[in-house]
Amino acid sequence: MARRYDSNPFEEEEDVNPFALEPDMVCPRTRDIQSDLPFNPSSIPPASNSRLSPLPSEPAGFYNDYGTTVDIPLDTSNDMKKKEKELKIKEEQLNKREKELKRREEAAARGMIFVDPAGIMIEEKNWPPFFPIIHHDIASEIPIHVQRLQYVAFASLLGLVACLLWNFIAVTAAWIGGEGANGVRIWFLAIIYFISGVPGAYFLWYRPLYRAMRTESALRFGWFFLFYLLHIAFVIYAAVAPPIIFKGKSLAGILAAVDIVGDHLIVGIFYFIGFGMFCLESLVSIWVLQKVYRYFRGTGKAAEMKREAARSAMRAAI
Repeated sequence: MARRYDSNPFEEEEDVNPFALEPDMVCPRTRDIQSDLPFNPSSIPPASNSRLSPLPSEPAGFYNDYGTTVDIPLDTSNDMKKKEKELKIKEEQLNKREKELKRREEAAARGMIFVDPAGIMIEEKNWPPFFPIIHHDIASEIPIHVQRLQYVAFASLLGLVACLLWNFIAVTAAWIGGEGANGVRIWFLAIIYFISGVPGAYFLWYRPLYRAMRTESALRFGWFFLFYLLHIAFVIYAAVAPPIIFKGKSLAGILAAVDIVGDHLIVGIFYFIGFGMFCLESLVSIWVLQKVYRYFRGTGKAAEMKREAARSAMRAAI
C-alpha cells in the first residue's frame, strides 16, 4: 500500500517507445530483416537527458547601437544645394561663351567680323543694303526661338522712324498752311524729334535688346526695359499731343488734329494719319514689351541680373 506513493509523479523518466516490442515477442524472421536494413532503429543510442548550456549573456549596451538615432547635419544638404546651384550657373556661363565663340567664328567665316591691329573685333556694317550704317543680321545671330520677337522689335523701330518722318511732313504742311511764326518753331521741333529720336531709339533700346538676345546678357535686358518704357511713354504722348510740354502743334496727335481740321482740312487729315500711326506704334511697342518681359522672366534672367548688378557694384566699390 505504501509502495504506491513512493514514486514521484513529476520525476523525469527515460523515453520509452510504446510501440517497441519486447525481445521475446520478436520473431526470428523479423530480427533477421531488421539486421539486414541499412538503418537499424535499434542501433540508435538512447537520447541523453543532458540539456543545452545557455547562451552567454550579452554585454550591457549591446543593443544600444541599433536603437540610437544618427544625427545628420542639415548644413550638409544645404551646402550640396548651394554647390549644385553654383555649378549650374557656371555651366550656363560656359554655354554662353561657347555660343558667343561659335557665333563669332561663323560671322568671321562669312566675313562679317574682322579684327583690327589692336585686337578689337569689329562688326561689319551691312544694313540697309543700299547704304550700310549698322550691323544687323537676325537670321544668323539671334536664336531661332526669339527671331520672330526680334523682327517685331525691329519693326517697332522702323515704325518709330515712319511716325517721326510723317510727323515732320504733317508739321511742314501746317507751316505752309498758315501757321506763320509759330509754324517755323514747330517745324524746327519736328526736325529735332526726327534727328534725335531715330538714333536715340537705336542706341538706347534696340541695340541693347539685339545684343541681349544674342548674348543673353541680363544687364542689357534691364537697359532695354528702362529706355523702352520711355519710348512707349513718348509715342502715347505723341498720339494724344496735349499742349503741356511740347507747345504748339509740333506733334501730329489727336488734339492737334481736332484743333486744325476746322481751318485746314488737308492739314487736319495729315494730322489724323499721324495720330493713327502713333497709336499703331504704341500697340506694337506694348506687345513687344510684354513678350520680352515674359521671355526675360521665363529664362531666369531676373535673378541673373541681380547677381550681375551686385558683382558690378562690388567691382565699382573696389
